[in-house]
Amino acid sequence: MIEPKPAMQAQPSDGNAQGAGPKGAVPGKTGRKRRFGGTEAQIRAALKFYKVLAYLTGTMLLLLCAELIARYAFGQYLFAGGSNAITGQAFGLGFADAEPQGVVGGVNVSVAVLIVHGWMYVVYLMSNFRLWSLMRWPFAKLILLALGGVIPFLSFIVEKKFHAEVEAELAANPQAPQRY
Repeated sequence: MIEPKPAMQAQPSDGNAQGAGPKGAVPGKTGRKRRFGGTEAQIRAALKFYKVLAYLTGTMLLLLCAELIARYAFGQYLFAGGSNAITGQAFGLGFADAEPQGVVGGVNVSVAVLIVHGWMYVVYLMSNFRLWSLMRWPFAKLILLALGGVIPFLSFIVEKKFHAEVEAELAANPQAPQRY
């Protein structure tokens, strides 16, 4: 006859109040062996790629915020090159009127910032997904990672937090990434 298993697991009596179990186990996950979705080299490469994109995307987001403030609060665009629409003199780099157009023939850097941030955010999301899938985290962490690219300064904070978490999990579970 098959004996039924108890609904509640017995708490370990090693003095660990959280019931973390053996050394190196994650608190709250008793008896489960931590496994990653890739090797340590793959995880570290994904972490480095994520870190670079977090800083680039965060920087572009701050530039985008500054550009939007200049555009909607002051009616100015950032231009590079071209000539002044009124005087005809050469225009280097700086802010000019949006309406009526203050610079003719120049590059609208404001629009370039919008486009670059948009595409960089797409690549940032791919780096988020790669790190999330290799670490086998819950879905809520993927959402938090993704929010880092749309809320100013959050990418820097989230990157620091998750970088430390990945390093801690790799150190606490040296056997977990060995898949091959």
